[in-house]
Amino acid sequence: MSGGKSSGKSKKLPYERVLLKLSGNALRGTHEYGIDPERVAQLAGEMHEVSASGIALAVVVGGGNIIRGEQAAAGGMDRATADQMGMLATVINALALQDALERLGEIARVASAIEVSSVCEPYIRRRVIRHLEKRRVVVLAGGTGNPSFTTDTAAALRALETGADVLLKATNVDGIYSADPAKDPKAERYARLTHAEAFRKRLRVMDPTAFSLCMDRALPIRVFDLSVAGNVVRAARGEDVGTLVSKEE
Repeated sequence: MSGGKSSGKSKKLPYERVLLKLSGNALRGTHEYGIDPERVAQLAGEMHEVSASGIALAVVVGGGNIIRGEQAAAGGMDRATADQMGMLATVINALALQDALERLGEIARVASAIEVSSVCEPYIRRRVIRHLEKRRVVVLAGGTGNPSFTTDTAAALRALETGADVLLKATNVDGIYSADPAKDPKAERYARLTHAEAFRKRLRVMDPTAFSLCMDRALPIRVFDLSVAGNVVRAARGEDVGTLVSKEE
């Protein structure tokens, strides 16, 4: 007799490897700027739960809670210098996430596209993939390592390079709308879209370079509301939160 073994099997999750894109502002909580330790601990808790589910997790984090290169450049700073400062800010955020993850017992690594060898590893694609295969959470810092590229583009690039099954973009809204829901009460929220539909409707899913990378390589993007507790875990497990942008059916 089988003893009912088949009924005891856990349901196979749709994703084996995911890349989570976090803005720097996600780490500041209710503060005007900087890092809120309680907020970081809460995010780390959700990441830990994703990893405990058996899903390999990479995270790309921004630096806007410390400095935004575009804004600094608008104030007169050299754009390349401003963007380099922004990339360094992402390293600070990545180290904060790593520390919070390790305090939960998670094995975590920070890999930076700009070399800061005394505090973290350089981004080396094969090494990062090996970490993911060993179920270590990898926090990717330094953007693409080049000025003028957003962390959206870094997230798309790293998701493709590391073989992620989906790019999870955490935002402050509950998905993609036909118009700005704060300005248009009739704005429609989409549950699902194809890349082509999002492009045709000129919906701002990610910055154009990032979206083009995902569209060209048929990488799914899920946009969801980070402010709802548990949404990181739900999105990573393939549950129906936010908006899913994927290839043609």
